[in-house]
Amino acid sequence: MDKAAPDFTLKNAKGEEIKLASFKGKIVVLEWVNFDCPYVRKHYDAKDMVTLQKKYREKEVVWLQICSSAKGKQGHFEGDALKERIAKEGCDEAFYLLDEDGAVGGAYKARTTPAMYVIDKEGVLRYMGAIDSIRSAKQEDVAKATNYVSAALDELLAGKAVTTKETKSYG
Repeated sequence: MDKAAPDFTLKNAKGEEIKLASFKGKIVVLEWVNFDCPYVRKHYDAKDMVTLQKKYREKEVVWLQICSSAKGKQGHFEGDALKERIAKEGCDEAFYLLDEDGAVGGAYKARTTPAMYVIDKEGVLRYMGAIDSIRSAKQEDVAKATNYVSAALDELLAGKAVTTKETKSYG
């Protein structure tokens, strides 16, 4: 925490290489995702995650989704099935990154989905942990929870320090 975020290069769902360092000067969110995880479903079924992605991308925040599921494991999709699933969830192929060997997930110690990370404009990790304060898979809990990622982004966008820097992710 409060150190340089580990750099990486991954291919997106379009097959293009995406390098984290290329986003220096912008706030970046890393969202570890497995669309079949019930804790991820909570946020996608409630349309919360896609709404947050859109809201903050409009404020020039880069929001990258990373799937560290290996081939043959839950959450792994490829080819047309991957593109169809990304579209179904309301996401963007350009920002959906494949970490099939789990190296980037390992570098960030991302062990659950959703695991969330916020990186400031200088490339420093400012938040890591859960998306919100209610550790459940119940969609109705989204509206009642404190959203840690939204709070961290609002603080950084306002030029303030992040108040809650780390929580325990769940999923």
